[in-house]
Amino acid sequence: MASEDTPKRNKLTRRDITKLALRSLFNQSAMNYERMQADGWAYAMMPVLKKTYGDDKKGFSEAMKANLEFINTNNYAAPLLMGLEASLEENGQKRSTIDGLRIALFGPLAGIGDAITWFTILPIVAGISASFAKQGSILGPLIFFIVYVGLFFARIPIAHLGYTAGTNAISRIRESSAMISRAASILGCTVIGGLIATYVQISVKTKIPVTATKSISIQTQFFDNIFPNILPLGYTFLLYYLLKKKNVSPVVLILITFVLAIVLSWLGVL
Repeated sequence: MASEDTPKRNKLTRRDITKLALRSLFNQSAMNYERMQADGWAYAMMPVLKKTYGDDKKGFSEAMKANLEFINTNNYAAPLLMGLEASLEENGQKRSTIDGLRIALFGPLAGIGDAITWFTILPIVAGISASFAKQGSILGPLIFFIVYVGLFFARIPIAHLGYTAGTNAISRIRESSAMISRAASILGCTVIGGLIATYVQISVKTKIPVTATKSISIQTQFFDNIFPNILPLGYTFLLYYLLKKKNVSPVVLILITFVLAIVLSWLGVL
């Protein structure tokens, strides 16, 4: 049950969660380098949020804005997190708790989902299917098609699993909401920070000649020895400063990054 100062939320049905699972197919439909899957994620969550908040337009607006923040996870695991978030929204949890859990979990779920689907199930099934197809058996493409369709419809029970898990955990979340919110925020910041090393890569190719046959690599013998990945970290903080303090458009920052990467690469610096 939601707290007394929280507006009453409308209850979701199994049909609503099933619809959420099917709309999760569009999770990566508007992929972009600014917020990754955020547009598709918000599109999938929209009907659930609209029903949950009802006439509370302010709450719905805040929820949609929160769901348009950066997110990037495995498409087959996404319904699990969407179902969890739907249950938290339905039960009137704090905005900070919901956002913190979403940010904290999308990274680990991406790793688990990728390991299960792209690196385990599909490669094994593809190998078996190829073996049958090589012998001219129709079982090859048929097996792969059945498994792929199975993964497609698996979104529905996965979304319901996330919703049920969230509903069962509501009481515990409410009892220690402050601790969970803080822990989720810290973990979320850690996940986002870890992504910097994955998504931002800057390596200086320039070398300083010492003798006619010897030179010093600025990257490996200077930056890597002092502070590995200091350039990606520094450039990320620079973009953050320009974005938050100077209100520079993200599109402008992306264009500047593209231009700098092309020019400095052409000059042989990076």
